[in-house]
Amino acid sequence: MRVLVLDSIHGGLEIARFLAERGHPVVTVDVYRGDPAVCAECAARDEYDLVVVPVHLDPSNLLLRGLKVPAITHHQAVRWILGDHPVSPFIEITGARGKTTTAFALASLMKGKGVLHSTGGTWLFPERTLSGKKSITPASLIAPAINASREQAWMIGEVSLGFTGAGDLGILTSPEDYVFAGGWKHALAEKLRSAMRMQELVLAPGVPELPGAHMADSLTSVKGETCRYRYGDIRGSFENPLLLTGAYRVPLMLAAAAAMVLDIDPSPLFEFAPLEGRLSVRKAGGSLVVDNSNSGACAQTAIDAADYARKITGNDALVLVIGQAEHEVCEGFPPAEVGRAIDSVHPSALVLVGKDYSDLAGSGFSRYLGDNPALPVRHADTLQEAETLARTLAPGAGVVLSVKTWR
Repeated sequence: MRVLVLDSIHGGLEIARFLAERGHPVVTVDVYRGDPAVCAECAARDEYDLVVVPVHLDPSNLLLRGLKVPAITHHQAVRWILGDHPVSPFIEITGARGKTTTAFALASLMKGKGVLHSTGGTWLFPERTLSGKKSITPASLIAPAINASREQAWMIGEVSLGFTGAGDLGILTSPEDYVFAGGWKHALAEKLRSAMRMQELVLAPGVPELPGAHMADSLTSVKGETCRYRYGDIRGSFENPLLLTGAYRVPLMLAAAAAMVLDIDPSPLFEFAPLEGRLSVRKAGGSLVVDNSNSGACAQTAIDAADYARKITGNDALVLVIGQAEHEVCEGFPPAEVGRAIDSVHPSALVLVGKDYSDLAGSGFSRYLGDNPALPVRHADTLQEAETLARTLAPGAGVVLSVKTWR
């Protein structure tokens, strides 16, 4: 069949290539960088049997309004392509935050050959070697999954904005919601809708229950540093100080619950250590740096990171580095949410990262500073520049990095 694939910059070219290999004539249109009217005119010149549409495309797009053929999403196209390359177990992970931590925690429990595709790259197990780095658009799952199928390995893959349905277990990591697709769609509703494609589901606390889904807080419970778990014949507990932090509590609960659904005892999670950019701690230039800059950074993770920094330093003084370094992160980091984090953390000094905040540095940001209008505020273009600057603003204070960025 003749297929029109929309959006060449978020995985459309890869989807088109695999469909072409199946013998389908395929045309790809860049709907984001091209003129909408020109794109619509070009697409209208030919007749198609199917159109493949990214879930984040504004449904009022001129091209979509002119097409009269069946449409599927990029997510569904990936499921179609991977139907020829079965993988089991294949775990898909989606959610506004906690995806990467959950993915690595679950991968640490898996046995034998495996492939982990995450915002941190594509990793081969048990060697734990990095084989490449791509985004987590649905199409980015195709090559790692085909490799896993070829090697008869397990697969864990992060996916943005929902499940493809190619996997046999889905994990939804958080209940946070935001609008996308030109304001026409809600992210949580889209993820829940796509979840119905999965054979098994594990849902984070706070996510609306779905028929047949496993709620993580029904299979596990956390008190202090101890996680207790029970499902079928598997039961027990493990201790890990990371359970005291919001950034790790839910991901470890999700990993434990998913492991039990896969008939794996999650007790080895007592050894799980912080990941880079997810509450990892290091010394730099005389400062203790708590690095929590990742794609899931938000107001709450900034607050959690600041609490953690104060616990381990015993010092109330800290410099908060916050903002958004890259605009490709789907849900963004709105100034109002940045302001909410600042109001809660009460930092000694502040460094804002990213172009969205450059005009807010200094007095322009005063409306977000609550009862501390004299707070020193600086601006940096990159995370690296911001960290260097932060270490000079309050010598001896801890530095918390909470910037939304792909890592």
